[in-house]
Amino acid sequence: MLVRELGHLLDTAALFLGWLWPLWDSERRTFADMLTGTEVLRVVPHERPAKVRQWTVVLLLVAATLCLDGAGLGYQVGYAKAQAADHTRAEIAIQGPKLVAQMLTYDPATLQQDFGRALALTTDRYRHELAAQQQTVAKGHPVINEYWVSASSVLSATADHATMLVFMQGRRGAGPEVRYISASVRVKFVKDRQNHWLVDDLTVLAKPKPAGNPK
Repeated sequence: MLVRELGHLLDTAALFLGWLWPLWDSERRTFADMLTGTEVLRVVPHERPAKVRQWTVVLLLVAATLCLDGAGLGYQVGYAKAQAADHTRAEIAIQGPKLVAQMLTYDPATLQQDFGRALALTTDRYRHELAAQQQTVAKGHPVINEYWVSASSVLSATADHATMLVFMQGRRGAGPEVRYISASVRVKFVKDRQNHWLVDDLTVLAKPKPAGNPK
């Protein structure tokens, strides 16, 4: 290429005759081309648009394939999440009320066993809070505390988390001193690595009060 560029000096030096020579030469060569044995290839105009169209079609097909794959993957992910949420709702609708009732129910005759069972139904995060509440009960004069769920509703659910609103009724004490009570709580559940649902938080929305008391 360097020799060819130097040859162009000859084209220019001869009163630009070297640049005009391609008009008479059948191979469209300048003096520099004849000197160095090079040639200039002309691209046929109609060939480039054809190649451009071919590559455009290829790129469009690739883009369409990627879009379809992305849409399919997005649908599968969304469908899987919806299925997992539905599965959680079905499980919590059955297990949730039982877990809450078992966790809050205890008898002075089996207090330590009942408290231990309740702690086993909670996550590490909530277990410390429940243990502190149990210690307060144990230091006082514990009486029979029994709960059962009258109604419940799953507020939200994912594959491993759920929140439930629970309406409860129960009784405290025994014999002539028994009191029937009602309460409502919001409970959060988390599924552990063994696929067991545990109570992760419990918020009292309406504190226990005598059943049927409007106040």
